[in-house]
Amino acid sequence: MSHPAIVKDNVAVITGGAAGIGFAAAAAFARAGMKVCIADVDEARLAEAATKLSSVTSAANVMTSAVDVSKIESATELERAVHERFGGTDVLMNNAGIQPGSTLFDAPDNWQRIIAVNMWGIINGSRIFAPNMIARGKCGLIINTGSKQGITTPPGDPAYNVSKAGVKAFTEALQHELRNTKDCRVTAHLLIPGFVFTGLTAKGRTEKPAGAWTPEQTVDFMLARLEAGDFYILCPDNDVPRALDEKRMLWAAGDIVENRPPLSRWHPDYADAFAKFVAQE
Repeated sequence: MSHPAIVKDNVAVITGGAAGIGFAAAAAFARAGMKVCIADVDEARLAEAATKLSSVTSAANVMTSAVDVSKIESATELERAVHERFGGTDVLMNNAGIQPGSTLFDAPDNWQRIIAVNMWGIINGSRIFAPNMIARGKCGLIINTGSKQGITTPPGDPAYNVSKAGVKAFTEALQHELRNTKDCRVTAHLLIPGFVFTGLTAKGRTEKPAGAWTPEQTVDFMLARLEAGDFYILCPDNDVPRALDEKRMLWAAGDIVENRPPLSRWHPDYADAFAKFVAQE
């Protein structure tokens, strides 16, 4: 049994849908009999993805759209085009994201692009699609792709961390708004992938590292947790037990509660204390 929004003839829109987690989700929705729109910035990759989906579903059930999610006009046009083609949207997966790397004082254009795509892309998609999804009066889903880095904020890529921390805060606010909207049957969910082997994370590697999940594994886990009703869909890694992820997140929150230095997990003075915290049953 699947989530009531993921059923035959319903409509799914996936940004960043031409590859990786986005394409795996599109394929899963198509196998469920849904009509699927994949949106991406890369038109060649979109065409290739549409061809692959033709082995899963009828071409009539597949729509592609070249979209820059950072631009509200582009998100608005996407919503209009999906409504015109399929009559509306039942599942929106705001998945588009980039991770070119960043340093604290690097070029402002790099920071602006990362935050524009990763955070504003999700804000734009949610704000543009949600009102009409609510108005349909049907069960619906908005799935926003975050990251563990948006919660534990490890050093090394501050712009990405800031963008994904924003996604977490926004999606929490979105779900609060939806559950307090009269007659709303749409819910929001935060997908928190771990180490997933995609073009974003490959970094020149051609074989999946043992510790990584495939996009398909990630989507299978997401679908199971959506059916269970989870808001926080926290994906484990092959080499990181969920319990360790939980301890890392609790420690990050503890920096505030215990008035420790920020990012104390990586502070040499707290190495022993963190090791003992993780070892606790």
